Amino acid sequence: MKREITYSAAGVDRELRAKAKKALRFLRRTYGFSRYGEVVQLPFGNVFPFRSKCYLDLVIEGIGTKVLVAQLADKYDTIGIDGVAMAVNDVIRSGAKPLAVADNIHAQVSDPDMVREWMKGIAKGAVEAECIVPSGEIGDVAELIKGLIDGKGFDMVFAAIGEVSKDKIISGREIKPGDVIIGLRSSGVHSNGITLARKILFKQWGGKYDPFDVPEPLDRELVYEVLEPTKIYVKPVLNVAENVKVKAAVHITGDAYLKFSRLTFFSKGIGFEFNNFKPQPIFDLIQKTALELGGKITDGEMFKTFNMGWGFAVIVDKADEDETIDTLEKAGVHAEKVGCVTKSRGIRILYRGKKVVLK
Repeated sequence: MKREITYSAAGVDRELRAKAKKALRFLRRTYGFSRYGEVVQLPFGNVFPFRSKCYLDLVIEGIGTKVLVAQLADKYDTIGIDGVAMAVNDVIRSGAKPLAVADNIHAQVSDPDMVREWMKGIAKGAVEAECIVPSGEIGDVAELIKGLIDGKGFDMVFAAIGEVSKDKIISGREIKPGDVIIGLRSSGVHSNGITLARKILFKQWGGKYDPFDVPEPLDRELVYEVLEPTKIYVKPVLNVAENVKVKAAVHITGDAYLKFSRLTFFSKGIGFEFNNFKPQPIFDLIQKTALELGGKITDGEMFKTFNMGWGFAVIVDKADEDETIDTLEKAGVHAEKVGCVTKSRGIRILYRGKKVVLK
């Protein structure tokens, strides 16, 4: 039997991370300092009040080891888009409109040419998200950051803040069996599962290919395919939220389709079934290459790690399905019904004629 390759084995232990996150309960002690009222807990974070029925959503996100892929390609003008995208796509889960983004970049050295390329991407992403970048920080920490290429190591973290009126908060409540799940097309692997993808695909980390190989069925160099920036969903999702009642919004990032289980804490007696996947060729390549290397990535592991073609999802009433898809398409993102809410608990995926149950 082929050895099973998992995200945990690649270096990201999902169970250990879940245990570590239990420590977040200590932060609840700070909620009493909310100046204008109670903090509202949501499936994927919290919002806090700020005067006259306005709530703020503050998130902070990183882009992980995708920075290593940028160094492998020696291309730095798109990685800032990923940073903005990861933060603003998280903000819109609550229905909030992003107001501002701030970056914190740790660099081996503040090389002027690299900084200029980073800023190009950050500006492009912020324009797409229609928010400002009023501040940021670049710290030279050569003892902490090494990277692949001497003098070009870096890491990026982004914070974003958005606002939403009390009556427009997407709460994850009132989801019921029969509701539909609408998927928004991704641009590829985005910024998640990169640790696993790197170790399968690139010789640099024990994988099969040189970075500028063009393996079938790709139509461009592998490193550029993996480096493709994360899609920004701000305008499509907020447009939908203005037109129909969005019951839940899910940014399909770390833990991928396992994320939907968080909704069951806010709407009881539900489960999820997905039956429509058209993953980009890069996902098939990851699984196929793992087999060629003597291992195996199960379908279940793929759906727990990667977006598999849908980078974001909204849950709406069945009656709002057509209007939701039409609004998303008009806002410039391809959207389709990808599944539905069921009475049976759990997350089931129908893929290539097989049923996958995520645990």
